[in-house]
Amino acid sequence: MRSIILLISVFLFSVQGHAQLFTKKKVINNENFDKPQLSWGYYLGMNNYDYNFDYISDTYDIQTEKSFGFNVGLIGNFRISDFFDIRFEPGLVMSNRNLVFNPAQFGEAEFNQNLHLREIKSTYIHFPILLKISSKRVNNFKPFLLAGISTALNLSSKENNVDDNSLGQFRTKKNVFFYELGFGIDLYLEWFKFSPSIRGVFAFSDEHVDDNDPLSPWTSNIDFMKTSGILINFTFQ
Repeated sequence: MRSIILLISVFLFSVQGHAQLFTKKKVINNENFDKPQLSWGYYLGMNNYDYNFDYISDTYDIQTEKSFGFNVGLIGNFRISDFFDIRFEPGLVMSNRNLVFNPAQFGEAEFNQNLHLREIKSTYIHFPILLKISSKRVNNFKPFLLAGISTALNLSSKENNVDDNSLGQFRTKKNVFFYELGFGIDLYLEWFKFSPSIRGVFAFSDEHVDDNDPLSPWTSNIDFMKTSGILINFTFQ
């Protein structure tokens, strides 16, 4: 969360400091592009998701091994004014994380991959609703901020699966709720608008499902498990 706020602050100062570079009169591409009240587009991108844990007691931390995933989706944009838009961005988000448990939590000295590592593959159907706050357009350049909330349906959750960690399956909940913050730049090209953006996503709902055994070494000490991550999207409108 702090890193996203820091990035947004640096972004705003950079925009302010470099705005003069764009004030010289240039050829304006798609001058009336943002005039329609409704517009559509699509995006492609990547993500890097993590898990954050709160524990019932302070013993051994669970480590998360992260990797980059893939995003793809559609955009529906509702223009409120020259500076404010509401965006609906339904899409598919695929991520892969490994949870690494400390062998001492199991009363063991050596790492055993079958016991101490759990792979969690997530396929989210992601439904964000975002407020887009834009600056004044300067030539073919317009920076913006994004903030909003979202929900996601995890198709890979296995929440209702009877198999748990005793059989190698770490279960997660199907429905997840997030808040999101980010920034980006609208670049007006000759035939379309291209908008790279970066956005932080932060879950505020618990995602773990307890094992059937209340004394399970995998889940008995987890109080709260939630996703945090970064989405990098490249939007075409």
